[in-house]
Amino acid sequence: MMTFYVILVAMLLTLALFDLFVGVSNDAVNFLSSAVGCKAFRFKTLMVFAAIGVFCGATFSSGMMDIARHGIYMPQYYTFAELMCVFAAVMFTDVILLDIFNTLGMPTSTTVSMVFELLGASVAIACIKIIGDDTLELGNLINTTKAFTVIMGIFLSVAIAFVVGLAVQYVTRLVFSFGYRKNLRYFVGIFGSISLTSIFYFILVKGLKNMSFVGDGYRAFMAENERALLVFMFVGFFLLCHLLHAIKVNVLKLIIAFGTFSLALAFAGNDLVNFVGVPLTSLSSLQHLLEDSGTPANYNMAFLLKSEPGQWYLLMIAGVTMVISLVFSKKAKKVVQTSVSLASQTSSDEIFGTNPVARALVRGSNGVAKFISARIPESLSSKIEERFNTKEMILEEDGAAFDLLRACVNLMLASSLIALGTSLKLPLSTTYVTFMVAMGTSLADRAWNRETAVYRITGVLSVIGGWFLTAFAAFASASLVASVLYFGGLPVIFALFAVVIFILVRSNLKYRENKKDKTAERFEKILAASPETKVYPLIQDYSRGEWSEVLRWSADCYEKIIVGFLREDLSKLRSVHKQIKILKKHIERNRRHGSLCTERLAQEDMVVKNFFLYQANDFMGDALFCLQQISSSCKMHVDNAFCVIEGNDKRKFLLRSAIRVKALVEETADMVESMQFELYDAVRDKLRAEGSKFFAERKSEMMRKSSENIRSEILYLTILYESWALIDAVCSVAKASKKFLTVKPQTSAANV
Repeated sequence: MMTFYVILVAMLLTLALFDLFVGVSNDAVNFLSSAVGCKAFRFKTLMVFAAIGVFCGATFSSGMMDIARHGIYMPQYYTFAELMCVFAAVMFTDVILLDIFNTLGMPTSTTVSMVFELLGASVAIACIKIIGDDTLELGNLINTTKAFTVIMGIFLSVAIAFVVGLAVQYVTRLVFSFGYRKNLRYFVGIFGSISLTSIFYFILVKGLKNMSFVGDGYRAFMAENERALLVFMFVGFFLLCHLLHAIKVNVLKLIIAFGTFSLALAFAGNDLVNFVGVPLTSLSSLQHLLEDSGTPANYNMAFLLKSEPGQWYLLMIAGVTMVISLVFSKKAKKVVQTSVSLASQTSSDEIFGTNPVARALVRGSNGVAKFISARIPESLSSKIEERFNTKEMILEEDGAAFDLLRACVNLMLASSLIALGTSLKLPLSTTYVTFMVAMGTSLADRAWNRETAVYRITGVLSVIGGWFLTAFAAFASASLVASVLYFGGLPVIFALFAVVIFILVRSNLKYRENKKDKTAERFEKILAASPETKVYPLIQDYSRGEWSEVLRWSADCYEKIIVGFLREDLSKLRSVHKQIKILKKHIERNRRHGSLCTERLAQEDMVVKNFFLYQANDFMGDALFCLQQISSSCKMHVDNAFCVIEGNDKRKFLLRSAIRVKALVEETADMVESMQFELYDAVRDKLRAEGSKFFAERKSEMMRKSSENIRSEILYLTILYESWALIDAVCSVAKASKKFLTVKPQTSAANV
């Protein structure tokens, strides 16, 4: 039995490596999003700052894993065997849960996931113990106060960070405006001093408080001389910033570099418990069990009430793993991109759709804004508008999401709020604070305009909803897994371990395969294009790929609908109906992309081209509408078990037409993708001929004597009409794409 627990601890330490990888991938947004968004440095340079901070924070962390040892449960009431079930359930749940969020590109809190996993697993085991022993109570076994404090910290950190970010950035922009360089010589000292003081105070108080080389003397010195140190740093940085600005050093970049390092240092040093706290606690438990020659089923875990430092070599391994994950994880970049996209000052690919709540918030906010603006004197309003003139915006590089000034405010406020929360002993989440500060500053900068607000608010609501979903999913999943492990024993533990490893490997391999798609890369090149770039060929390449893909998708769906209907295959019809919903989102995304593309085309005086681009995307929407009408009608007919269409001639006509339509639409897709528009006349004639067959059949059917099966007759006529409309829409797509993809851009008179 002891051998089994040795193997189990080894398994948990192995899972710790996976947890470090997936955890860092998600938490990377905490310290990378601001620097990545403003493009202050090359990505490789930025990774050096972050990697040094992560490695130092992890290696020199004292490893005081109190929250994993006794922060949630009361260890004196548990045995070694019971807590090993808790630890295993936490690790099995955590790596899968975080990997899911990483795959979706949603930033979440590793602190909340670990706390609620510990809470869920320990509650499950506690309930099992209470059932067997009436003298025990849940309040004695679980530290419910800690869980409640964490939940309150979530609400407080979300609201406070957003409001403070909004207010500070608004004032900052009023002072500096978007053309901030002309005002730097007056305010660089005060702004740089406040920023660097808050960042270095964050390093000294939050980042170093758990470092192994920091003794009690340092902490006592900080407590006694905190105010004097703040004044000294403020004055020193004030003078330094003016000096650096005078010798042409970019002070804002300096703030961003130190801010990124400080957040990475604190993240690794203080959040390390979220990844390795449970495995190291299980290792410590096993070591105590072996030293005392105890038996797992009876050995009391009261020793966990005392704190123990982690072994330095394990912490160093953790630091190396975190750095490797930070550098090589593709999912980390996706999570960072979610935050950057929601905060982007410029037009970007909106990765979220819309929902009723977001639309209501936008309408309500517009009403409030109109009410307030109507009561502000016009002279004051015009001066404020001058300070928020985005045409003066200074971006470090083409494609940057926002400027250096906002990045500095993000890092400064995140550092200050987290340091304040630490001094007040509030359980603030670094993820929540950094994300909500970024959202508040973006709103203050008017990055959420009338065109993007509904998408951005939907995204923020989705991320916040994901945070609370994390708590619920972590609690429920861990409690279920702990119960299964408790009753299943050795076979279940090994089986779950194998399943978890399989899921993680499969998820990462599948994610890499999905990332091979070049569509997103092509669109990013369009967004990053400067006015001097020949963007029209890039848009042509992107559009023909998207149009041909949608046409092939539509052709396949049409054939499946007709075949599924004739065979009364409800499962196939339901599957196609889901595919059409996905196709609808795809076309809506293409329309949004088309709007962004036209902004680039406008730089080349391409008004006519804009029209053809809009036309092609609109006709794609028309084709989708026809598919939806056919699909929903057929699915409802079969689902309700209504009578089939009478007559073999009708059934044969539909089946043969489905094959021909699929072939013709795919031929159109091939023509668009290869840009062989010399075939356009022949393809158009074939489409029109096929459409005339549907038109003639519908006209003939309407002239026939009505049958008793009215529902089937109406459905047959609906299929014929919508099929004719589908072919007409495809023909229009071919025409619009031909005009957009073949005619070269005309040089405007101004450029001649």
